[in-house]
Amino acid sequence: MTEDPTTDPTTESVAASVSEAADLPDDFDPHARQLLVLPDRDAAEEAAEELGADHPDLAEPEIVRDALAGEDDAEDAQWLVVVEPPEHGWTPALLHALDTVAASHDGWREQH
Repeated sequence: MTEDPTTDPTTESVAASVSEAADLPDDFDPHARQLLVLPDRDAAEEAAEELGADHPDLAEPEIVRDALAGEDDAEDAQWLVVVEPPEHGWTPALLHALDTVAASHDGWREQH
């Protein structure tokens, strides 16, 4: 009896991974740190807490204030949540999770 490869769960998960990987930019580095750029400290702290709770396999994120160039006013600052890559590198699913957390706090993700 031969098995139908379309019903093999391994084949389905590999196909899904390849499909997700196709959405990655050409300059994607799976071992680069990721930055969540957020509007204020409260948002950064909440995002870091969410990441720690939802993804305990990630190292504890670092929260950093990033003053905008040429601005002295404390109101003109962004807050960064610096997330180091997991040992096995970033997967499309983890990057999507970072994007979701950033967007839920009016921010975005950048590769650094």
